[in-house]
Amino acid sequence: MKTLNLAVIGKDVSKSSSPQMHAFIAQNMGNSITYEKVSLPENSTFCPEELFKKYDGFNVTIPYKLTIIPYLEKVSGDAQTFGAVNTVTTTDKAGYNTDGLGFMLMLKNNSVQVAGKKVLLLGAGGAGRSVAKKLADAGAQVYVYDKFHENALKVANEFNVTAVQQIELKEYYLIINATGIGMHKTEGVSPVGQDLISLCTVAVDLIYTPAKSAFLKIAESLGKQIINGEAMLFYQAYYAECIYFGLTPDEEQAKVLFEKYSEVSL
Repeated sequence: MKTLNLAVIGKDVSKSSSPQMHAFIAQNMGNSITYEKVSLPENSTFCPEELFKKYDGFNVTIPYKLTIIPYLEKVSGDAQTFGAVNTVTTTDKAGYNTDGLGFMLMLKNNSVQVAGKKVLLLGAGGAGRSVAKKLADAGAQVYVYDKFHENALKVANEFNVTAVQQIELKEYYLIINATGIGMHKTEGVSPVGQDLISLCTVAVDLIYTPAKSAFLKIAESLGKQIINGEAMLFYQAYYAECIYFGLTPDEEQAKVLFEKYSEVSL
């Protein structure tokens, strides 16, 4: 059995759970991998050629999901649609994006139905873009806010969503934090206040460390359904592994694997 050498690349992946998740998925699917964390600060030289030489494939996170694209020979499926890559296979220098698939499977497995519902999406970066498109495709009315309004406008122009310049106190079925606020140096900070959170039914934070961000703690205290980003990370890792090993994804298999992973990782 061939062992694939894989990695996750990002500005700071020191706290990433990707190695454990990928190792667990590979082992439980009968595959063999090594998986490293590679932190590349934004002011460092980005040299994808070194990555292509060293790894059979790698996952890409903030802030390199867009930066990697010019170095690839092929960008497929959702990666082409979103203009952001989170999975790279090095033999053919191909880029894919499994974030949207992971996000939607997370909602499905938490019984969150978005068709016809109003959704406020905070953040229009790489993850935000993929989430916006998938929600719109699922029939949600999506309102996107980003501190750089031009980013929200860009997403609105590309996908069937609405950019908002200011966050108004309105009722939303679902509020999603895709800003990254609440982790690292902003731990303990919520991107929006209690007054807005009190008007939603479900609060989703794409952050998974800490397990309960300030945003989710406020929502939970108000009796809202809360979901953190761990399941999305796991499912996008599952879809990525299917790409690495040329396998057909199976939603039920992914769900069972995550439930098993949640038990052993407690």
